[in-house]
Amino acid sequence: MPIYAYRCEACGFAKDVLQKISDPQLTVCLSCGKETFKKQLTAAGFQLKGTGWYQTDFRGGTPPATGISTGPTEGVKPAAPAAAPAAPAATSGGGDSA
Repeated sequence: MPIYAYRCEACGFAKDVLQKISDPQLTVCLSCGKETFKKQLTAAGFQLKGTGWYQTDFRGGTPPATGISTGPTEGVKPAAPAAAPAAPAATSGGGDSA
């Protein structure tokens, strides 16, 4: 739920109120009781930091390494590439054997 800043135009009382977006605006001042309590226009309370999530991270190419493990990898062999040609079958006989 967002936090809205209110201020009374009559007495100057100010208060931050946690409200749902669908809740009606407060109009009666909690300090003087007059109907001059108004919602203030304030800056957003969060900042976006980092390289971004669309422009730099998911626009083709390989995704950046995150260092986050997705599960146990010990003893797990990497999958063979799907387009790799099949290896020739080993033949018995001939050649040097040690």
